[in-house]
Amino acid sequence: MQKSFFMSWSGGKDSALAYYRAVLEGHVPVALFTMFEKDGSKSRSHGLPLDVMEAQAERMGLPLVIGKADWAGYEKEFIEQLKSFRQEGVQMGVYGDIDLEDHLKWIEKVSAEAGMKLFHPLWQEPRKSLLQELVDEGFKAVITVVDVERMDERFLGREFSSELIEELEALGIDACGEEGEFHTVIIDGPIFVEPVPVVFGERVEAGQYRILEVKLQSEE
Repeated sequence: MQKSFFMSWSGGKDSALAYYRAVLEGHVPVALFTMFEKDGSKSRSHGLPLDVMEAQAERMGLPLVIGKADWAGYEKEFIEQLKSFRQEGVQMGVYGDIDLEDHLKWIEKVSAEAGMKLFHPLWQEPRKSLLQELVDEGFKAVITVVDVERMDERFLGREFSSELIEELEALGIDACGEEGEFHTVIIDGPIFVEPVPVVFGERVEAGQYRILEVKLQSEE
């Protein structure tokens, strides 16, 4: 049964692959949904700037809907956005979770409160095979955030490939980064009509994290 859906969009690899699978199954995308910092400066999950995420959405032919909140108001804002989608007739939310039970339970809880169905296209699949699918399907995912307590910052700026997957696994690092070891940005792939024109800037320290600045390319 085909359903209309919004995509819980991080701008990274897991949400991109989940979106791709949902569309291949015949479901109809209506919007991307991302939670941002309260000041609207960057996304809460991956720290991406608004213009980069809007450029992704534009190349997917979809509007980007954002919620703004600090952690204290996050759940309330998330539920309000889900209720808004439901009132507009959107039938379900699609999420890129793979195997984190706590996050799944939270998504189930807020979705129930909003009366919204949900779909996890990647749930409980082998992590390595998901990554290989991402690479094989032509997605370009670049590592933009690294937790230096768990992996070396030399991985910043690396694009996902079969070689990178093997390298991470050989070091005992979860190549999916499910526990927050790293985050990615998707800059090309079959979900876009053209690549997202980004440039990578400075490396910024933020506590235990090293962040690679992601900016839209200047049209000058």
